[in-house]
Amino acid sequence: MTRPQRPRASSSLARFFQALIAEGEAWPFCLPGGTTLYRTGEISDRVYFLRTGRLAARIGEANPRTVTIRPGETVGEMALLAETPHAATVYALRDSELVAAPRDLFFDHARSDPDLLIELAKLVLGRTRETALASPPQARRVFAAMALTPAVSARDFAAGLASSLERLGHTVQVLSDGPATPEWFANVEQASEFVLYAVEHDRSVWRALVTRQVDGAMLLARGRDRPSDQPPSERRTPWPAAADLILIQDPMAGAPRGASDWVNALVPERIFHVREGLAADIDRLGRTVAGRAVALVLSGGAARAYAHIGAVQVLREAGIPIDVLGGVSMGGIVGAGIAMGWDDGELDDRIRKAFVNSSPIHDFTLPFVAIARGETVRQRLAEHFGDRTITELWRPFFCVSTNLTDGTQKIHRQGLVREALRASLSLPGVLPPVADGEDILVDGAVLNNFPTDVMRTLHEGPIIGVDVGSGRSIGAAEIEGPASALQWVGSGAWRDGAPIVSILIRAATITAHHQAFAAHELTDVLIQPKLDDVEIGDWRAYEPAVAAGRRATLEALDALDRPVTELGLTDATSDGLAGDPPNMAPDRPLA
Repeated sequence: MTRPQRPRASSSLARFFQALIAEGEAWPFCLPGGTTLYRTGEISDRVYFLRTGRLAARIGEANPRTVTIRPGETVGEMALLAETPHAATVYALRDSELVAAPRDLFFDHARSDPDLLIELAKLVLGRTRETALASPPQARRVFAAMALTPAVSARDFAAGLASSLERLGHTVQVLSDGPATPEWFANVEQASEFVLYAVEHDRSVWRALVTRQVDGAMLLARGRDRPSDQPPSERRTPWPAAADLILIQDPMAGAPRGASDWVNALVPERIFHVREGLAADIDRLGRTVAGRAVALVLSGGAARAYAHIGAVQVLREAGIPIDVLGGVSMGGIVGAGIAMGWDDGELDDRIRKAFVNSSPIHDFTLPFVAIARGETVRQRLAEHFGDRTITELWRPFFCVSTNLTDGTQKIHRQGLVREALRASLSLPGVLPPVADGEDILVDGAVLNNFPTDVMRTLHEGPIIGVDVGSGRSIGAAEIEGPASALQWVGSGAWRDGAPIVSILIRAATITAHHQAFAAHELTDVLIQPKLDDVEIGDWRAYEPAVAAGRRATLEALDALDRPVTELGLTDATSDGLAGDPPNMAPDRPLA
């Protein structure tokens, strides 16, 4: 998806500022990367012209939008023309060279050269339109690959990532040295779609220069190393706001190592694990950089969530990568299994053992808090996910629960996988809620049964969504009970749960029509298996649900006119955004 390009300033504005410099009425000045030019609410008395570098304007507070200012454009012109305080905070994304013209001087020249105001008006209109469009931010395109320990070669890593990007059809430059002037950095950025600056562990001066020129940093370490191995001065290095941690793992590692220590030490925006020499892992990172990583969002739906397994089977058979995962309730269980690295056989086997062979909620108790004690679910999650944390999964993953204490959703992106999943599938009335400090957590489906909105805020790239929460679920037949409790127990039907279980599950996972429509609109590929014949609380209905998931996914893929990795593409050659301005970045949950 390419955002419309606003017109750039051309001859009149450029000539005006060049004339000011020649006549000694203005002088160029440098704004280091990360430095604020002005803030929202400050009084305007001049207009600025950007000669080299890159600026960003952050507009609004509740729902902020960020607009990039490129060389050859002005900034501050809206407040100058309207005679109002600045409506945005403007800061440098790169080391930038600007020229400032006082208000009175600008209007004196505009009286004799009306083209100045015409060009300025075009810029104002273009930026206004760009700010108003509800389009996603542009993909980052200039990165620093920074080795945190001597055991990592930033150059080798950057070369491997560049090869992956080139296989996707992009032009890439890998640089480990240069004149390091604003003009040089600007020329490098204009010459390729992506730029990777390689910064070895002992290149502290180069690192300080590069840090001010990039959209994001990739902090490189080996999983077997520890942050304590770094000198104290290295651990205190200020990273760019958008810093991802890349942990290089041993080729045969069964599970990633070292994530918790490194995450606690560096507080990265995201974390990725790359097995050394494994092309699939570096290609996953390449797709992420290019905005072509494929995310999969799986809804809740109790036993109907078995359909997710059929969907995943078809996606894998079609060669469609699954790079990022998110889910809720049973969708979270399936998503976490994929993030663990389970193949189709292991996923099938573990889901059958945990849910199909016997009901996970047969440990009934007096319903003071819920009809089941939840001990069976806890034990089965521990059996299959052990002590793995979310940051120790091979693929980025999140799940969602509902915080009954404050009425908000909680996005789980760190902590033990089994504990996050236990909260995410705690259906009110069916399973006991989970205490998280002073907060009480229940099934995420209560507030958000199809969290595509969460994925969209965390991910740049196509989203495949599988929604098993829609459609008919409960009718009169499902709530008809036996003639007596004795008959119910004697028939063995109690093992599948009382009819109240299905009612509670459906009540927790039902989604209002407008909410479902909004969630569906955020997907690039929407898969809705037909599950009317699968009772929501029938844990033995595995095969028909899986088959329905397969059919729906095949139909959805047949309807596509291009590969999934090319859906919803941002323009990789457009200007990247580096996130929030200095000292204004919000607290970010860890990946």
